[in-house]
Amino acid sequence: MPPPSKKPNPPTVVLLVRHGVTPTTGKILPGRAAGLHLSDEGRLQAESAAKRIKALPRVAAIYSSPLERARETAMPIARARRLPIRIDRGLVECDFGEWTGQKLRRLSTLPEWDIVQRHPSAFRFPGGESFTGLQARITNAIARLVAQHPGRVIVAVSHADPIKAAVAHALGMPLDLFQRIVIGTASITAIAYGRTNAAALTVNSMDGDLAALLA
Repeated sequence: MPPPSKKPNPPTVVLLVRHGVTPTTGKILPGRAAGLHLSDEGRLQAESAAKRIKALPRVAAIYSSPLERARETAMPIARARRLPIRIDRGLVECDFGEWTGQKLRRLSTLPEWDIVQRHPSAFRFPGGESFTGLQARITNAIARLVAQHPGRVIVAVSHADPIKAAVAHALGMPLDLFQRIVIGTASITAIAYGRTNAAALTVNSMDGDLAALLA
């Protein structure tokens, strides 16, 4: 009788959490500029995300972008799970270069804005990062974290554009369509990474029980 086949490892589930709202969310393109913190509402959002993640049966590790607004979102999650926050630069916001700190209202009047919205794969921010570079960076970071935690559940606190790029990659969606994905502040997106594929379990989840995703 042949020996029983080895049971395959379960997928690694990555909970991608966008940071909570800040005083400039929706008004300014902050990029990687230092000194931007969560607003009072943002702190409440982070606490809400932490409560949802606390209810999960298992979480192996918590990672965060190095920017303050991401770390402040990760803090209540870390307290709830009694785990340290591990900083990973691969989760950082897109480098918007010369656009950093500019008002979104003004940027939306530029001719380049149409490229950002309709053909982002062809765009590089002046003095900054391209969207293709952003997607390669975030997917490589996630792959590295998945390899470190096979079959486990991990949290990664990041930013809207990196999470959108990761979702597009997991879905096999062309990068030029990634602007159709909505990632709200303090939302939770869960992606299961198996040996050969990825599956989006939920995208832009704002409330409700997450435990069913891991059943």
